[in-house]
Amino acid sequence: MSIRVLNIIEDTTVDGPGFRTSIYCAGCPHHCPGCHNPQSWMADGGHEMSVEDIMEVIEADPFAHVTFTGGDPMQQAEGFTELAQAIHQRTNKTIWCYTGYTFEKLLKMPAQRRLLEHLDVLVDGPYVENQRDTELLFRGSANQRLINVPRSLAADKVVLWQRPSFA
Repeated sequence: MSIRVLNIIEDTTVDGPGFRTSIYCAGCPHHCPGCHNPQSWMADGGHEMSVEDIMEVIEADPFAHVTFTGGDPMQQAEGFTELAQAIHQRTNKTIWCYTGYTFEKLLKMPAQRRLLEHLDVLVDGPYVENQRDTELLFRGSANQRLINVPRSLAADKVVLWQRPSFA
């Protein structure tokens, strides 16, 4: 299985808490006005990478967690599901995923629902330029949510992610 990848950024701190390895994939149907990554819209952009090659990059940094972003990883749900399964089988890393779809819509899409079952946090919803807020944590517009996926699937409703308190 392979994934069409634009770039892999190691040790980033903007795509979730702590240091992360972010996999930027190609392909996004949402074409949000004001998107910060419009070069990711084309599904044939970037280059093919095998899940195993991506895992080599992920495993090279034992301290960084993982973020799927893009583009929209839900456009390549099968490949990202295989990658997520490998991450959970071979590491103790958390997985965050950014998508322009809502959680509720993804639940109705079989391949995307399977990917959800392997994610820790989903940042959902399209970027909405007139709701842009640079003060928001790990997202660009106020409509986007940080969703605790395991708790949401168990509760059968959206449960928002809460930043851990160390006080």
